[in-house]
Amino acid sequence: MSGLSKARILDTIETFEKTGVPPQRRGGKMGTASLLGNGDPAVMAAGEEIPLPKRSARTLAAGKSARIAIKAKKRILFIDAADVIAVVAKGNYVLLLHTSSSHMLRESISTIEEMLNLHGFVRIHRSVLVNAALVEEIHPWSTGEYVLRMRGGREFTVTRTYKKNLQLLAQLWIGVEGFAAE
Repeated sequence: MSGLSKARILDTIETFEKTGVPPQRRGGKMGTASLLGNGDPAVMAAGEEIPLPKRSARTLAAGKSARIAIKAKKRILFIDAADVIAVVAKGNYVLLLHTSSSHMLRESISTIEEMLNLHGFVRIHRSVLVNAALVEEIHPWSTGEYVLRMRGGREFTVTRTYKKNLQLLAQLWIGVEGFAAE
């Protein structure tokens, strides 16, 4: 089999799991991708369509961080999603709070939420998204709201409307039965 090896197939699947970008499709059904080299009929007959691994709808703080391109001061900056602490709505703009700076972008918080949802960001307020990987503590208030303390000391309020999203901050909760379930 020219061009097709078990190592190549495993490498392609590993690359897909890290990047989320499927290999080039050559025919086949939806949800599958051909990992066969150049479309040679002899190679195609010898191989088979391999279903791609299923990705969960939301991946929180998993794998390599995505790069975000933003336009700032007549230039385009590339920043790692893992270095973004939070996104705060300011009217028709959002303030992207980075570990070393902040950037004002003309975009709605809903649009930003859709883009960052798969990269570990959680909506905790109608005007705030936080990076789940940077949350260090949660403090409940008697009002039914919570305060999140982020790495670096910044604090954000979780309103009652969005407290159900607190479950997305960790995959495993130990000794916190009923937390944020009310």
